[in-house]
Amino acid sequence: MHRNARQQKILEIIATKEIDTQEELCSELNKLNFNVTQATISRDIKDLRLYKITGTTKKYKYACLDSDDDSVSGRMKNLFRECVQTITYANNIIVVKTMRGNGSTAGTFVDSLQIKEIIGSVAGDDTLLIVVDNNEDTPVVAEKLREYII
Repeated sequence: MHRNARQQKILEIIATKEIDTQEELCSELNKLNFNVTQATISRDIKDLRLYKITGTTKKYKYACLDSDDDSVSGRMKNLFRECVQTITYANNIIVVKTMRGNGSTAGTFVDSLQIKEIIGSVAGDDTLLIVVDNNEDTPVVAEKLREYII
């Protein structure tokens, strides 16, 4: 089956069920005759800009980032503001500390900003590491990010 059909089915699944892991999403799709691997699901989650929010019956569940012509939604701004605890930097690395389980949510938000000075980022459970193109741009980028948590 094609990527678009699979991704549409992912959106339908997360709208009707609380799915909290890539493996669980993979299992749901396989039940519906979509032959997928966890690696495929990981790419789809990134393509669809899914992020985790607090669930009702489960600790977390996947949700879709509402995009207005790819601009950052108010909901994502609120999530970022609520989950970030500190933003610090050294040389060309910015460290964003978040509440437990929100590193990837912060990463999704920062990626959506498309700040040209950011080379890349890596998200963990409660930390987001951001690599900036040079030491001089780092304080400027850190300040841009801090504006979203005020």
